[in-house]
Amino acid sequence: MTQPASYDHEAMRTMKPVHDATCSVAACAEIIGSKWTALLVHDLSEGPRRFSELRSSCPGISPRTLSERLRMLEQEHYVARQSYAESPPRVEYELTAKGEALLPIIGEMRRFGHRWLVPDAELEPDLVA
Repeated sequence: MTQPASYDHEAMRTMKPVHDATCSVAACAEIIGSKWTALLVHDLSEGPRRFSELRSSCPGISPRTLSERLRMLEQEHYVARQSYAESPPRVEYELTAKGEALLPIIGEMRRFGHRWLVPDAELEPDLVA
């Protein structure tokens, strides 16, 4: 779709959101729209994961960014961090009930991606509606 000649890309990039703090869609978009969050939630939907496993499943994420994102998800109670007193120390991350509540959103993102963004991809049987 082409934009009208008066469409100002720079102005659109610098606009502040028009939603106030009570907008539930904006609040949800702030969480799920943070870079890497949806991928991390998707990976954790398969069960507890170690830091190194999450890093491997998100090529391009830096250790610092992964650490920050996991810390934010933990602070907001989407992810629980479990430390084990072993040598070497082992830490695993898993979704909380609040984190699992995001899975239908991730599922819909997946369906949309398969249908509209990767048109040659075949839907997995559990994604066919």
